[in-house]
Amino acid sequence: MSASLSRPIRVGVWLIGARGSVATTVVAGCAAVTAGLHPPTGMVTETPDFTDCGLPPLSSLVFGGHDTVDCPLPKRAEALAAGGVLPPGLPAAIASELTAADREIRTGGPAPGDSRDEENLIAAFAADMRDFVRRCGLERAVVVNVASTEPPATGASLPPSSLYAAAALRAGCPYVNFTPSTGLHHPSLAALAEASGLPYAGRDGKTGQTLLRSALGPMFAQRALAVRAWSGTNLLGGGDGAALADPAAAAAKNSGKERVLADTLGSVPQGEVHIDDVPALGDWKTAWDHIAFDGFLGTRMILQTIWQGCDSALAAPLVLDLARLVARAHETGLTGPLSELGFYFKDPVGEAPSALGEQYAVLREFGGRLGRLGRSGQVGRLGRLKGPAAESGDGPRAGAAALQDSGGGSVAAAARKLTDGSRAAGVGEELTDGSVAQPQAQGRAQGRAQGRAQGRAQGRAGAGEER
Repeated sequence: MSASLSRPIRVGVWLIGARGSVATTVVAGCAAVTAGLHPPTGMVTETPDFTDCGLPPLSSLVFGGHDTVDCPLPKRAEALAAGGVLPPGLPAAIASELTAADREIRTGGPAPGDSRDEENLIAAFAADMRDFVRRCGLERAVVVNVASTEPPATGASLPPSSLYAAAALRAGCPYVNFTPSTGLHHPSLAALAEASGLPYAGRDGKTGQTLLRSALGPMFAQRALAVRAWSGTNLLGGGDGAALADPAAAAAKNSGKERVLADTLGSVPQGEVHIDDVPALGDWKTAWDHIAFDGFLGTRMILQTIWQGCDSALAAPLVLDLARLVARAHETGLTGPLSELGFYFKDPVGEAPSALGEQYAVLREFGGRLGRLGRSGQVGRLGRLKGPAAESGDGPRAGAAALQDSGGGSVAAAARKLTDGSRAAGVGEELTDGSVAQPQAQGRAQGRAQGRAQGRAQGRAGAGEER
């Protein structure tokens, strides 16, 4: 429904975990909607409120990615159709699109026995991303992590999700973390993210139980009903269920669910969330909540909810939304954490409300803002950068470019080079429309970003490439 404001463009979506259930459903769903085979159900960006945001059309999206498994996308799609995740006959109808995306998938890592160090892995991943953009003639590419949840990161080493996130920065690509894994939240990457001049969003897509909690929590608070306890159970199959069988990974997942209740209710009620791996469920999940609350005169009451859904079908439209919104944000010169996209996440970056209604209002306003900004270089729509950035034409990607040629330096050295490059490119300069293209305050970089990374964010991580 949303159309580009001018010439047709091609926008890349580079999926980490590109042969997993979610990624396969993303590619298949985009092809099906583009061909008119199915309506865009579940895609917020295809509703009337987002018609004039200047988002890249679905037909312009080109898919690629990294994965450590070698099952071809067409075969993976057939398995999902057999399990009821994809409609019968759809894999055959979009076989060419699945094959085209599969050709753009590169081997990820680190695989068992891989002797490459962090720098070499980051350089290799970034080279794959840059080659994808160049070879496919893309205007830009958004990197989206949809891999399985990692166990918590320990020590200073970067977990796989953070290696991919660092590679995205080096390749000059905006980044979205749809998982609870560490990604850009690793303390070593805080300065890199700040100085890169790139927009980024995350973390942990909100698709089921937490989505419901973010709607019900405000309801209890607004009706002045005292919640005494809120307990829940998740039954999961597929790759996610197997990954979350690890208690540490499950704890990372549950922290976002609990945070939503604390933020919307104003206090933490009694009760916990338990996650059980049930392989027989496949890609389907069941979430049960038991809510004990007090009404007028202390009358005790109970609300129970059961959410049964297909994880990939719930996640895929959100991934498409995020890829389009972040690509558009990058196009308009927005940088840093996109807290306006908190509607999609359990643990959103930046400062954002936790109540679903408030998050949607913020998202709508953000969409309007994107629509008011024109395409890069259009005088009268998006103001041109002032200062050295305008002279060089590098714009918001000047900082990221400094990392592309950093060679074999360490992450810390790359961070320094990025910061220097961003300053040299006029980072934080004003646009002619009065907005700021690249807010790069060092205080914010070391304060909010690093604080969140070391506090709430540390203790989540992920491994494996299939979600």
